Amino acid sequence: MDFSELRREALRMRSFSYVPYSNFCVGAALMTKDGRIYTGCNIENASYTPTNCAERTAFFKAVSEGEMDFCAIAIAGGPKGAEELDYCPPCGVCRQVMMEFCDPKTFQVILVKSEDEYKTYTLEEVMPLGFGPIDMGIEK
Repeated sequence: MDFSELRREALRMRSFSYVPYSNFCVGAALMTKDGRIYTGCNIENASYTPTNCAERTAFFKAVSEGEMDFCAIAIAGGPKGAEELDYCPPCGVCRQVMMEFCDPKTFQVILVKSEDEYKTYTLEEVMPLGFGPIDMGIEK
């Protein structure tokens, strides 16, 4: 599957980040199995705990609109105004949210440096020994 639009959207979403404290902008683009894309950016808060990551923003938008079948997420992050990015893996909390909604063996996590530079992993690779619904006896 071609994820070029997904990578572009993750890069674009960085510009919407609200990051007055860290100045670290992250954009995410989440694709459903039928090809719809839901985007997100990180949104910080002065008390830090209410801060929400780009990946979770995209997931929560999609789930709140009835989407539950996902195939991939692209993530791009780095300092505000950076001309070059490095790979930005999802935090542990975001990985756990992915475990809730995605098949760890097939869901693709795409780390984006630029439109043409990226690395792709399965969720299982970025969350080894992950805990999800199946561990609670629930098969999706």
